[in-house]
Amino acid sequence: MSGPRPVRAPRGTELSARGWQQEAALRMLQNNLDPEVAEHPDQLVVYGGTGKAARDWRSFDAMVRTLTTLKQDETMLVQSGRPVGVMQTHEWAPRVLIANSNLVGDWANWEEFRRLEALGLTMYGQMTAGSWIYIGTQGILQGTYETFAAVAAKLHSMGKGVGGTLAGTITLTAGLGGMGGAQPLAVTMNDGVALCIDCDPRAIERRIEHRYLDVKADNLQHALQLAVEARDQRKPLSIGLLGNAAELLPQMLAEGAPIDIVTDQTSAHDPLAYLPVGVDFADMAAYAAEKPADFTQRARESMAKHVEAMVGFMDAGAEVFDYGNSIRGEAQLAGYQRAFAFPGFVPAYIRPLFAEGKGPFRWAALSGDPADIAATDRAILDLFPENESLARWIKLAGERVHFQGLPARICWLGYGERDKAGERFNEMVADGTLKAPLAIGRDHLDCGSVASPYRETEAMKDGSDAIADWPLLNAMVNVASGASWVSLHHGGGVGMGRSIHAGQVTVADGTPLAGEKIRRVLTNDPGMGVIRHVDAGYERADEVAAERGVRIPMREGEGERA
Repeated sequence: MSGPRPVRAPRGTELSARGWQQEAALRMLQNNLDPEVAEHPDQLVVYGGTGKAARDWRSFDAMVRTLTTLKQDETMLVQSGRPVGVMQTHEWAPRVLIANSNLVGDWANWEEFRRLEALGLTMYGQMTAGSWIYIGTQGILQGTYETFAAVAAKLHSMGKGVGGTLAGTITLTAGLGGMGGAQPLAVTMNDGVALCIDCDPRAIERRIEHRYLDVKADNLQHALQLAVEARDQRKPLSIGLLGNAAELLPQMLAEGAPIDIVTDQTSAHDPLAYLPVGVDFADMAAYAAEKPADFTQRARESMAKHVEAMVGFMDAGAEVFDYGNSIRGEAQLAGYQRAFAFPGFVPAYIRPLFAEGKGPFRWAALSGDPADIAATDRAILDLFPENESLARWIKLAGERVHFQGLPARICWLGYGERDKAGERFNEMVADGTLKAPLAIGRDHLDCGSVASPYRETEAMKDGSDAIADWPLLNAMVNVASGASWVSLHHGGGVGMGRSIHAGQVTVADGTPLAGEKIRRVLTNDPGMGVIRHVDAGYERADEVAAERGVRIPMREGEGERA
């Protein structure tokens, strides 16, 4: 077939490719486009409004065909969703190298990207869409859960919330797509109430179907009634509300809605994916396609209203933060002067974890059997018995996470932990505890793999927010360490011109060679986070490097010279 069709990754142990390294890439590419996983699979869009797994269906078919014939000493090169070559390399080299959306600095803007995209020359890969390791909304869930747990801890220090949880609080947010859809479950896992706005009725229905969202409100008044009742009863509840956040947030602010926490996860990084005030959702796609410049201006003006309301809630005493979708930057472009009055979530809550090399470690069961994930959950609990937060997460995830596509899990592990988990997983494949290999990867949103001044590297201690050498070094060290496939992207969740980021996936196929690769990749990859933060002057990163034997050349010999 040459056009849209249902795509689903094979299950079981029968190979379509010449080895599990290639088979893993093939299945994860297909899994990204599974209707259970992708937002708009017929358009090859996985999440984020425009994040694609392949440039077009012809390219998808060529990648599938190539992966099934790729030898153990060959590497397929993918340029923005299109396979452009196969090179003879060696068994330690990645089977796939991917580069998505990378434009030269002066040309790295939406207008030039869209011109090139219209010519069929590029595609937008987001973070894990174009690197074939998206695992559905669960992929962002734990990071969101950890963020709201940090918010709860901060509120507790201020005498709000109950017992360091979000009990007794209401969180207001918008965006229930592939990334934002994690918000309602992350809030209720922290015992809070979430009021979540989305302009797409399908997004609300899908989150309810997948048990990430509890109920849909009839209207704003009904939503607030449900939220207040649940708050007063200390009952976790997530509520979906259909509408435009740029209209509803100002209205709620004006009416004095009792909101404690405000954030946002609309697709604001791309103005063509944000619904302007006064435009019907049904007309959005056609309007954006026919008049992109006009649509962009109106969308940015609407974002300015949205952000102004968020600042208003902050001024009224709410805890307000940007969840990394560039809405502050877009509002500033529209002329709103206080757009950056509230912080991004990384400097506000997550950076201490990054300094320890911690970040979103994930794995997918290529067997398709949920029992394999249950077995890995038990292994994680056995490996890290002292980590109470991790144990709580694994328990909650096992009870409440709906698998989308191939069963998968995510948890935040740091330097000295990811390699232990990966090696244990490889042993479990080898001894038959797991029915088939695992694809082990992570989000590009990690401790040492991103340069993104509006998100992961916002407000770095030494002012190095925009230094993009780090993700390039990360990609190169993962290639050198033996990752199964490595990706280097531009834009991600914040938009063109605003980030460079790298990803890796390493396959645990039970072989001794895979074990050697896993040990190196899953040590060096989070190690990049440690050295990144040492270089930026974070004391905790210095401590971790000293404690765990991370070599820092600029520190070696300093004592002797002194």
